[in-house]
Amino acid sequence: MTNEGPPKDHAADNYEERPQSSLEKNISSGKTWLRLFFMLVVVLLWAVSRIVTGVVVLIQFFHVLLTGEVNDKLRHLGEQLARYSYQIVAYLTYNTEHRPFPFDLDWPSTRATEREEGAS
Repeated sequence: MTNEGPPKDHAADNYEERPQSSLEKNISSGKTWLRLFFMLVVVLLWAVSRIVTGVVVLIQFFHVLLTGEVNDKLRHLGEQLARYSYQIVAYLTYNTEHRPFPFDLDWPSTRATEREEGAS
């Protein structure tokens, strides 16, 4: 019996020859971890936007209660916040690769603003 080296099934030899599994590729992908970072930041922005939405709802309610009329500026802001929330949810659920404001997309406009710009 000669000692020519480790047996063929030696762990070090198998590691060098074994191709990387898809799980290992996914875990070591910098792109995936970068997306997680942005997802955490976007969740924080979403929490802030929900607080702002709550404040808009309360102010709009009291404005209607006191004046009997809807405040158009608050209504437009509410629509923008709703569109922003949609952008966030679409990104978080992998329905889009476009990160919401302030990263890839602009702040959402309202339909009224779009109509006014189209008329100009």
